[in-house]
Amino acid sequence: MVEMTIDSIRVSLMNYQRVVILKEKGTNRYLPIWIGPAEADAIAVKLQNVELSRPLTHDLLQSVISTLGASVQYIVVNGLKEDTFYARLAVTVDGQQLDIDSRPSDALALAVRVGAPIYADESVLEKAGIILEEETGKPAAEGGSGLAGGSFGDAVPWFRIGDSAADSGARSRRCGLPRRAGPKGGRLS
Repeated sequence: MVEMTIDSIRVSLMNYQRVVILKEKGTNRYLPIWIGPAEADAIAVKLQNVELSRPLTHDLLQSVISTLGASVQYIVVNGLKEDTFYARLAVTVDGQQLDIDSRPSDALALAVRVGAPIYADESVLEKAGIILEEETGKPAAEGGSGLAGGSFGDAVPWFRIGDSAADSGARSRRCGLPRRAGPKGGRLS
């Protein structure tokens, strides 16, 4: 397992789909995962420390896990099949560790709430990881095989959730994801 962090959540300005960008700690390798708007908002709200008057679904899940005396040890993006990512929650309850199947977006929304480490299996990174050049932010020629369901082509414009309109410019276009990826080539995770 490779430890990851959430680098950003971006919105395609072409089709308004969301993608969460995971970054391998200590490298320029990234793992983009298409997610739904509700899950993107749930992750972004917590990352930006936005206070809401009522709990979101993932806040409720955190509360239920805690109330039952369990804790989330970590989450792992552990599979990629037919353009769909898979994840597992490692939950400890009464000294016993349970592996619970999850969509990556839900696992990430829970991980940011409980402060759990985020991992990805090396096999997933080999299939869908992207190595970006530091100066340009574009995919390196020797990088991973790219986003599931597509190959690298023309970059689409991106807006990073949390950016103001004034500073979104170059940073929002750095991802370099293919036009074919996401809703046309795969399912939201």
